[in-house]
Amino acid sequence: MKGKALAQLKLSVPAQETPVDKFLTASGTFQDGELRLNQKGLKLIREESETQSSNANEEDVQFALEDLETIKVVGKGSGGVVQLVRHKWNGKFYALKGIQMNIQETIRKQIVQELKINQVSQCAEIVVCYHSFYHNGVISLVLEYMDRGSLADIIKQVKTILEPYLAVLCKQVLKGLVYLHHERHVIHRDIKPSNLLVNHKGEVKITDFGVSAVLASSMGQRDTFVGTYNYMSPERINGSSYDYKSDIWSLGLVILECAIGRFPYIPSEESEGWLSFYELLEAIVDQPPPSAPADQFSPEFCSFISACIQKDPQQRMSALQLLVSVATCDSLFFFLSLSFCNPLSWNLCRANSIAFFFFFLCAMIRITHS
Repeated sequence: MKGKALAQLKLSVPAQETPVDKFLTASGTFQDGELRLNQKGLKLIREESETQSSNANEEDVQFALEDLETIKVVGKGSGGVVQLVRHKWNGKFYALKGIQMNIQETIRKQIVQELKINQVSQCAEIVVCYHSFYHNGVISLVLEYMDRGSLADIIKQVKTILEPYLAVLCKQVLKGLVYLHHERHVIHRDIKPSNLLVNHKGEVKITDFGVSAVLASSMGQRDTFVGTYNYMSPERINGSSYDYKSDIWSLGLVILECAIGRFPYIPSEESEGWLSFYELLEAIVDQPPPSAPADQFSPEFCSFISACIQKDPQQRMSALQLLVSVATCDSLFFFLSLSFCNPLSWNLCRANSIAFFFFFLCAMIRITHS
């Protein structure tokens, strides 16, 4: 059966780069369809109206790239380097993502997609894009700075994360996914630890929409192969159509990884590691889905993981269903209500502060700006 499950796997070869001049107007404005981007910012040109896009407050109206001073490089996102910058006049910190536009056609489309999703996102669980600019062949996104790094950074520090902290994380990420799936009709397609950012207030937010897909309706489906394959759902790997529930599979793997301290799929005992890219993909498609060890975790947590990591997407709960279960506390996902049975967890809950959990976690691992 080896190879059969991946017969319809859709992989693409690198395309020839398209000169950015193809998308420039005489005035130096980058345009792609309805999108217009230059030194003054981003506009979406529609038949009904011309709208200026920004998530900025009124105090930031005069925001310009030359007002930012670079502090250091903090990471890389899809298609670009991310720097920590400080505004010269108001002293605020931002994450500046710079993207070189003389690139492959598929990457250019991903960048345009990210710009469009960022400009309409209004959700506390989504990283804010305050401004975007185009100048000298580079698109710059001025993003909210999440000063405790990514969930991947935290895992490296603490190895595993306890259920109470995971409960807080789940609730926030699920709220973000409900917004993306049900209000914006967007499949993120790349939910992974490095795309979940944390700040000192204990807020967890989704970022990096470079490979996201917008569906025409909540009933739509996609069939393209993009994103990080480790966290990719079986239906995406085997070339089947997929929908929003592919993000739920990814979330389940992320939460389980945080709980057990390693990526949930492990190679056979005979081998020291995955022999190839395809061996891992075949394991995801052919092997039973991973589960949380029942002797280490509560029944509620195990049930939550099982509800996310179902190979049949029809058997997975949606982000909205998971949140409803949390709110009503009448299902197997009671652990997410933060009402735990053991005394320590109950005392933490009485603090009546969701942010307390991650604030304490961040303080414990001593993550700082340096």
